Amino acid sequence: MKKWIGGSVLVLLLLGYGYYFLGTEIEKGKVPVADGSNDYLIVLGAKIKPSGIPSLALKNRLDVAIDYLKKHEHVQVIVSGGQGDDEPATEASVMAKYLIDAGIDPLRVQLEENSTSTYENLLYSKELLPEGVNEITIISNDFHLARAKYLAKVVGLEADVVGAPTPKSVEIKSNIRERLALLKTYVVGK
Repeated sequence: MKKWIGGSVLVLLLLGYGYYFLGTEIEKGKVPVADGSNDYLIVLGAKIKPSGIPSLALKNRLDVAIDYLKKHEHVQVIVSGGQGDDEPATEASVMAKYLIDAGIDPLRVQLEENSTSTYENLLYSKELLPEGVNEITIISNDFHLARAKYLAKVVGLEADVVGAPTPKSVEIKSNIRERLALLKTYVVGK
């Protein structure tokens, strides 16, 4: 019985430390904050509602991207995201329309429409970059930036970031899910 209790306490301590460690990694992912020095921005996709509009998480990413692109008019943007089974269009096409409708010049917007994961977002977006460009800016929700930056390194990119706010309605769920996804990424590598 004592061994069982001791083992249970050890497991709980390890889980607590792991949760804390991954939380600090998520916080570290929010820097360095982009300052416009990179010429290419990648906005990572997220859920499209059945009505064809961005989810609140994606809308937040796009609104931050609009502000950034208006402030840094030399920056080109790649919107990245394929089409899920329950989505009426590719995430990238909906994102591009949102940006263009907000006044971003269509000539500044490229679409990557084949990805189905953060790893693929970055891998396939890299193919759209001019040869020799390996420094980018990533926009995603704040909880997602650590994993996005890690995966950017995996595909050979260096990234600074701009964090979009996470909707309060999904903040707890997103932070727990992201800790598990970050752990998987650290173990598997993508």
